Amino acid sequence: MSEILGRASALPGSFRRRRTWRTWVPELFIVVFLFLCAAVSVLTTIGIVTILVFEAAHFFGQVSVFDFFTGTRWTPLFASKQFGVLALLAGTFLTAAGAMVVALPLGVLSAIYLSEFAPNVMRRIIKPVLEVLAGIPTVVYGYFALLFVTPILRGISDDISVFNALSASIVMGLMILPMVSSLSEDAMRAVPRSLREGAYALGSTKLEVSTRVVLPAALSGIVASFILAAARAIGETMIVTIAAGQNPTFTLNPFVPIETMTAYIVQVSQGDTPTGTLEYQTIFAVALSLFVVTLGMNLLSQFFVRRFREVYQ
Repeated sequence: MSEILGRASALPGSFRRRRTWRTWVPELFIVVFLFLCAAVSVLTTIGIVTILVFEAAHFFGQVSVFDFFTGTRWTPLFASKQFGVLALLAGTFLTAAGAMVVALPLGVLSAIYLSEFAPNVMRRIIKPVLEVLAGIPTVVYGYFALLFVTPILRGISDDISVFNALSASIVMGLMILPMVSSLSEDAMRAVPRSLREGAYALGSTKLEVSTRVVLPAALSGIVASFILAAARAIGETMIVTIAAGQNPTFTLNPFVPIETMTAYIVQVSQGDTPTGTLEYQTIFAVALSLFVVTLGMNLLSQFFVRRFREVYQ
């Protein structure tokens, strides 16, 4: 309130006389309301991090941090307990990498077409169709991978298991495709028209302008979309839970069942594990590891945007 009154005192006298309590009280109420709305997200994040750190501290009080991050066997629910999270990390990054192999080329190519080649009529049709993919529930994607994609893959090769990382990766790539396409297109459309016209004036073709002028100019936004999409793939739950299986194996073979960090959290959260036990506390240790990975990727995305952003007059 003091800040509002201070600003009011700096105004001309004729205007200051008109700012009665009927004007600055509602304004103060709006400022406080907006501050509380912003504080909700901050306090929620603080609460989540506090719970993760507090519960994970109890877990690491009984399990060595070194063994947790270097071990390759993950059997906390078995009689012979092993807590090597690398098995879950390998499955997580295997499916995320496969999803990016699908989403990155398709997303960039579709963004180039929508930004540089598509007529307005086609753009108004294709862009909503792509964005429909983002609105489909992930559980539907999971059963689509299990009941449609997996039989096709098994028809190609008998070495592919019923539950495998490959089908989950393919469908997950289709799920994050709208994110890559939409963010990349926004970055490309933000490139000034003058760069395109200058390239055309030098005799460049439309394809050369798109790939050698627009694409490098929008590189920071495109790379940021890649990183954000990868973080989304790492945090995906239902697709990998349904289609990839629940076999925590330290492997890079996409044809066999694997288990990701999110799938393990779902497995333990089903209610069969007693609350407060060491097995239950593994949820928070795995969740904290997943939080650190996704946070690092988001920070990396912001670094790319700030470091390599092109500023045009």
